[in-house]
Formats: sequence, structure tokens, C-alpha cells
Amino acid sequence: MALPEITERVALTLPDGSLDRRSVGWARQPLVDTSGVARDGLRRWTRHTGRNKRWEYWGVVTPTHVLALTVSSLDYAAVHEVWVLDRETGRTFGATATVVPARGVELPGSLGDGPARARAKTLAIDVDEVDGGTRLRARTRDVSFDVVAELPPGHERLAVVVPWSDSRFQYTVKDVARPTHGTLWVDGRTVDVPAGSSWAVLDHGRGRWPYDVRWNWGAGSGESHGRVVGVQVGGRWTAGTGSTENAVLVDGRLHHLPDELVWDYDLAEPHRPWRVTGGGLDATFEPFHTKVTRTNLGVVSSSTDQCFGTWSGTFTPPGGETSDGHDAGAVQFDGLVGWAEEVHNRW
Repeated sequence: MALPEITERVALTLPDGSLDRRSVGWARQPLVDTSGVARDGLRRWTRHTGRNKRWEYWGVVTPTHVLALTVSSLDYAAVHEVWVLDRETGRTFGATATVVPARGVELPGSLGDGPARARAKTLAIDVDEVDGGTRLRARTRDVSFDVVAELPPGHERLAVVVPWSDSRFQYTVKDVARPTHGTLWVDGRTVDVPAGSSWAVLDHGRGRWPYDVRWNWGAGSGESHGRVVGVQVGGRWTAGTGSTENAVLVDGRLHHLPDELVWDYDLAEPHRPWRVTGGGLDATFEPFHTKVTRTNLGVVSSSTDQCFGTWSGTFTPPGGETSDGHDAGAVQFDGLVGWAEEVHNRW
């Protein structure tokens, strides 16, 4: 049974810190108030099992580079990263920081309610809401960038609450195909992040997770065949909850896919295309770079294989309707730059 579409502001948690079941569903905008997850809410939640997670991840693709930043507080530590890939040479730049216990980190109670900031010895990150979008600034010893991810009028964003139980749940906002412009400074050069061919994706998360979890996530953005298309796909971690984080954005209009998708890939063959199908979507992802991250701190560990590449395929919206309501059959897309990943966390 498909979960309901949320159309009004609702709180993620009840006063005792447990899940407010009225928030379970999906929305076209970030309507869920997660302020109960932060500050006093975090102290209240420590009575329950499970670890509280809050993060902002932004990925930006340009014709020449991929930029990424992470600001996070994972209950026991603050974990941040600034990462830049030169698409032509394959060289990477940036820094990571793990701060135990979590300090030097600021995250808004709810999306859009304030800045996200990280300060550590190796990096500095600032995420600020500004007129017309979100400003992303990051700096390490060898790279920095200052870009604005625009928020066009009417642009829709997938917001989903995933309920494992009343005490373990996750709220995610996946925001794809945000037009982006700005400047990158890397390897002694100033590089333009050009409007019209640069795109940003947000992964905003607030919740309390099981200890051992695996997931897939893929996203791609761009202009194809005269339309702005964003692909957002996920899997594994939502199985059995009734929620999914699958959607396709066409010219700013979000089409939510309520069913789990089928993922076909092989990490042992890093150049082999991935395929993701279901719900009217038939998408192929062709990697051009793989970022492998392994962390093992005993009780806490993380394994991430994030492949960067291009998406192509077709999407048939429910009823075959485009954003303006006209019957157009399948939406074709190709050349959407983004990523696909497999993650296993014990956290």
C-alpha cells in the first residue's frame, strides 16, 4: 500500500521523542519539522537505543569537476569532508575530519531554518540559505569553492520519512537538479562553475538508525532533450518499511515512485554499467570514477563505494503525463552526471 503524500507541516517526533506517525509518508517539499531531533531532543532520545544522526551532504557536478561537502553529527562524533575530483585527470583534492566527541559543528533543527557549519583543523564548511538558493562554501589546505545552488520557483524536492519502528526512523530530503554557479580554486587555478551546465544535489538527513545498515543511493542531474531531468533512486535501507526514496524530477515536477526498484551492478567490475529499473524507470549508469572509503574503528565501521558517472534511460510518468499535464509517453534522458553507491555502516 502506497504511503500518503504529506501536504501540510508536521512534526517528526512526539514530545517523548518517539516517531509521530502522522509524519510517515512523502512530500514534494521539506514539510517535516525535525527540531525535536536536535539539541534537547537529542538528550531526550538517549533514553532509547539507537544512535542519532544529523547531516547535510551536497554534491555538485560541473563540466570539469565534481565537488562534495559533508557536515554531520553522528551522536558520538562529528564527521566532515570536503572532496573535489578533476574529471579530466582523475586527481582528487580535499580533506576529512572526525571529531570525537562531536564539536565544532552546527546544524539547523529543520531544513532551511539556519546555517550548517563545520570547523576542524583540516577544513571549514559553511552552508547558508540566501536569496534564490543555498550558498555552499568549503575550504581545505589545497582546495576551496564558493557556489550557489539555485532554488527555482516551483522546484520540488523529495521528502520521505522511513519508519523502522517508533524509536528508530529517518527523515530524508533528496533534492536533485539544482542549477548551480560559482567558483572553484584548485591546484593553483581559478575554475568557473558555469551556470547552465552545473548542478547540485542535496542529501539532508535527520533520524535515529539501527546499528547495522546497508543502502544504495543514486542521483543524476542535467538538461536532456530540452528538459531538466533529475534522477533520485535508493534501496535496501527502506525495504519492508513501506517508504521509498525513489523519484524522477522533470522540469521541476516530482514524480514519486512508491515501489522498491531493482538494482543490477557488480563492484568487482568497476567499469561495468549499473542498471536500476522499476516503477516506469529504466536507467543505466556508466561510471567514470570510483571513490572507495573504508573506516574501521572497531565497534564503528563504514564501507562506501561511490561511483561517479552518467545516467541515461527512459521514464514513463504515471498516466504518461509531463509537468504541464500533456500526454508525452516516455521521457528520454542521457548525459545526466551524478553517482551511484553502495554503503555498509555499523554506527
